[in-house]
Amino acid sequence: MSLILTAFIAVLFLGQPKPSFAASGGRIGGGNFRAPSIPRGGGYGGSGYGGGYRSGYRGGGMGFPFILPIFGFGGGGLFGFLILMSIAGVIVNSFRGNNSQTIEGARGLSERLPGPVTMIQLQIGLLANAKGLQADLRELAASANTDTSSGLQKVLQETTLSLLRQPNLWVYANLEKGQVPFSSAESTFNRLSLTERSKLTAEVTSNFSGKLLSEKNSGISPGEADATNEYIAVTLLVASRSRINLNESISGEQLRDSLRILGSISSTELIALEVIWQPEGKGDVLSAEDLLTAYPNLKHI
Repeated sequence: MSLILTAFIAVLFLGQPKPSFAASGGRIGGGNFRAPSIPRGGGYGGSGYGGGYRSGYRGGGMGFPFILPIFGFGGGGLFGFLILMSIAGVIVNSFRGNNSQTIEGARGLSERLPGPVTMIQLQIGLLANAKGLQADLRELAASANTDTSSGLQKVLQETTLSLLRQPNLWVYANLEKGQVPFSSAESTFNRLSLTERSKLTAEVTSNFSGKLLSEKNSGISPGEADATNEYIAVTLLVASRSRINLNESISGEQLRDSLRILGSISSTELIALEVIWQPEGKGDVLSAEDLLTAYPNLKHI
């Protein structure tokens, strides 16, 4: 079973497009994957957000009754592959722990852990005339408190609002979503984040889990792209405690609705958030070829 699964994953991985290192970019985000504390009387207690991605549980797999209802993802790109890989890993762990004691422990654990986590990835390619968006994100990175749930919710709300204000500059978009077991949510989110960050030559502007990256640290000056730039790319990665009902069809109206829904996610539902954009460095260029190479799943609106 594990050999077949490994071969299947290898084929999917090798078939994924290689990232394009087009330009430097910016990053805002943070979150916490720690499981809520459980009162003795039952039920879930509240949980705060820490300084980074932390998990309250690492280890054994869930039973099949826990996996099957949440299996599924949208799109056929790397996002869907990573969602599938995380679920497949839980299945393999379930097979490895197939003695009765482990299975009973896994079933008990599935009753105590939070439910599945919804993963959402929204990517938008805008005309380079949307320089106000770069300025908004830069200002947000300088002022946002990314070490708290309310601060992250504000980043999400302000980012979606800034995007909603420039619908005439939307050219391309892609939205994918899926659900993964809580036990593999942190690693899945981190893989998705690393995949998107690897498309940047450098992170000029960054505010992650309360840690600011200054111009001196990056060695590159932030600023507007030069006159030869064609596009600005923005990626939103969201992890939520609740199921988010989004239509993955791409059109101007659907994208507008999706941004409104994402912007309304409450701080209690938001587990983690990452906003990544490029270009960000002074004189950086993102051409049409760079955009579609780095983001091959983008669809014309």
